[in-house]
Amino acid sequence: MDWGTLVAAVSGGSIAISGTVLADYLRHRHEQDRGVGERRRDVYIEFITAAGACHARLRQIAQDPGAEADVDTAAREALSDAAIHEVRERLFIDATTEVAAAGQSMFQQLRALQRTVAAGESLTSPAFHDAYHPYIGAVWTYRVAVRGELEGKPLAPEDFGWDGWDGRDRCPICQAAVVSGT
Repeated sequence: MDWGTLVAAVSGGSIAISGTVLADYLRHRHEQDRGVGERRRDVYIEFITAAGACHARLRQIAQDPGAEADVDTAAREALSDAAIHEVRERLFIDATTEVAAAGQSMFQQLRALQRTVAAGESLTSPAFHDAYHPYIGAVWTYRVAVRGELEGKPLAPEDFGWDGWDGRDRCPICQAAVVSGT
């Protein structure tokens, strides 16, 4: 019996099996990473969509606070109807630390806006704008964090011809207040 042939056959078989196992492991890991990325992207979009639905409802309430029988209840229901609490929990589980922090900041600003609307402030009140603009700034900070993670592409207010993310420079009500000195 030729031991060289046997050793070569065993070595070749071991290399082939190792290569197959390694390729399968890398393929599985790539699929898993892709699944995590898709899951993150989905929850990132779901979170900002829920926040947008809540924001739209809060603006509707603030359009005419007197139209609501109970403004406080309507403002609280805006959060629950948008299901933002549930999506926020998934965000904390799936998001990177940077995106989760930006999402939490956005949520806190949305809650501040909700409390302002619950107090009966209208769209044109200074109190509404004092809560609204930090929320809009936090929304853009969240978008920038998500974009940075998913695409690695920076985004700045200047890309849109803006002075800042919070929109005060484009707000006719805030600009009128600056002109009138209030």
